[in-house]
Amino acid sequence: MKIGVIGAGSFGTAMSIIAARCGNDVTLWAHDPRIAAAIQTTRVNTPYLGQVKIDESVRATHDLREAAQFSDILLMVVPSHHYRNVLTELREHLREPVTIVSGTKGIENETLERMSEIATSVLGDKLKAFGVLSGPTFALETARGDPTAAVIASRDVEAARQIQQLMSCSSFRLYHSDDVTGVELAGSLKNVIAIAAGVLEGLGLGYNTTAALITRGLHEVTRLGVALGGRPETFAGLAGMGDLVLTCTGSLSRNRSLGAALGAGKQLEQILSETRTVAEGVRTSKAASELAERHSIDMPITTEMFRVLYEGESPRAALQRLMSRSLKAEAAR
Repeated sequence: MKIGVIGAGSFGTAMSIIAARCGNDVTLWAHDPRIAAAIQTTRVNTPYLGQVKIDESVRATHDLREAAQFSDILLMVVPSHHYRNVLTELREHLREPVTIVSGTKGIENETLERMSEIATSVLGDKLKAFGVLSGPTFALETARGDPTAAVIASRDVEAARQIQQLMSCSSFRLYHSDDVTGVELAGSLKNVIAIAAGVLEGLGLGYNTTAALITRGLHEVTRLGVALGGRPETFAGLAGMGDLVLTCTGSLSRNRSLGAALGAGKQLEQILSETRTVAEGVRTSKAASELAERHSIDMPITTEMFRVLYEGESPRAALQRLMSRSLKAEAAR
């Protein structure tokens, strides 16, 4: 199958490696023409994933028309705030309806729409099927061949099964689901909790605190996700608990690293200026807070992270407020 990977950041690059490893013909689109050219000549994406060689069968390009017209499936791995614009440009070059697989873990702040909703509104009759791929998938470990498992969800079950077959190989295993809403929200909302986990590290706190945060974080993420139409079991699976544990504890987590810097006293603007990678949890904390308010869902960790990120609240004050909330039953709704 011909797969076009749209976005040559670390995860997009990793997915192009996996797609080629699974026997597909692959084009990798990079927004930066210098990155596309460098990959073609050196077979390495130095700024984002310089530790792993990219197979010769992966063609890198800066030409969206080339990527669009080459592909039977487009794997979208661009930041959530660029998703709509890139899809709009792609639509102009599509000759026939295409299957979109989203690897983006975010929510559009301006509309509070998920990537599936954006794809439907932008592509219209040019959208053949939509799937979302998510789970505990650090780019470096995935690309170098560490055994990795994830979920592909689509309301078109046959499309989900097809993508599962196309993107599964000896080191990468996909499970299929039809819970698009749950998988999208699990992948997006966990990033906010991961920033909070990093804050705890930056404050010098230990495993007790982190374990409590992950557990209560999963609780509030699930509550919002189910209220918006996701299924509880999705949040207990790879896209939910699996990805949450990874991003809250793994040293390769961008969101956790950002939180650790915040907890150590750095200002958000300084942290963001020092990295090329995108920590989706920063934007998602705003969208999640608005969604929680709109649907009357109590999300105390998310609320406190919004205050830290957008209102200048100190991490220690936010933590103290969480610990001094009124006492209640563990399973309180």
